[in-house]
Amino acid sequence: MKDLIHKALVAGVELRQKYIGVLDDDLLKAADIMVESLRNGGKILVCGNGGSASDAQHFVAELVNRFEMNRPALAAIAMVNDASVITSISNDFSFDAIYARQTEALGRKGDILLGISTSGNSKNVLNAVEKAAEIGMQVVALTGREGGKLGQHQGTTVHLNINHPSTARVQEMHITCLHILCTLIDETMFWGK
Repeated sequence: MKDLIHKALVAGVELRQKYIGVLDDDLLKAADIMVESLRNGGKILVCGNGGSASDAQHFVAELVNRFEMNRPALAAIAMVNDASVITSISNDFSFDAIYARQTEALGRKGDILLGISTSGNSKNVLNAVEKAAEIGMQVVALTGREGGKLGQHQGTTVHLNINHPSTARVQEMHITCLHILCTLIDETMFWGK
C-alpha cells in the first residue's frame, strides 16, 4: 500500500517537472485576459463536470474571497452551483445546455469563460464555448489528454493542456494551474499596479 502512495506522489512530481516552462506563455496570456476583463468591469464564468466542477468552485472561491492576500473581491461565477437552474435546463432542454444557457444569461462581451474538461470533449462545456464566442467573450480552456474538441475549438482564446492519460494526475495539475492563475491575477492587479 505504501508503494501505491509513493507511485502517486512520484507521478505527480514528474508531471509537474515535465510542465516547468511549457505552460508559461499560456498561463501569462490567460491571466492577462482575465485581468483585463476584471479591470474593465467584466467577470469570469467557470464551468466543468465532476472533479472539474469542484475545480470551478475552488477557483471562483479564491477570486471572490481571497487567495494568498487580502484584496478586493473579484467578479467570478461558478456555473456549477445552482441546482434549480441546472435541473430546470436539463429537464426542459438537455444536460448539454446547462452551461450555454447560463452563459447566455450571465455572460457579456468582455467577460471570460473558463471551461474545464479533463477529456476536452464535454459537450456542455463545448456548447458554453459556442455561446461565449457568439457573445464576444474570450475563452480559456483547461484540458487533459490530447485536449479534445475544446482545445481545438475556434472560440478558444487560450488553451492550457495537460497531456497525460490519468484523470487524477491531470486534475492535480489543473488545480496547480488555477492556483498559478490566482497568483498572477493578484500580483498583477494588486501588487504590480
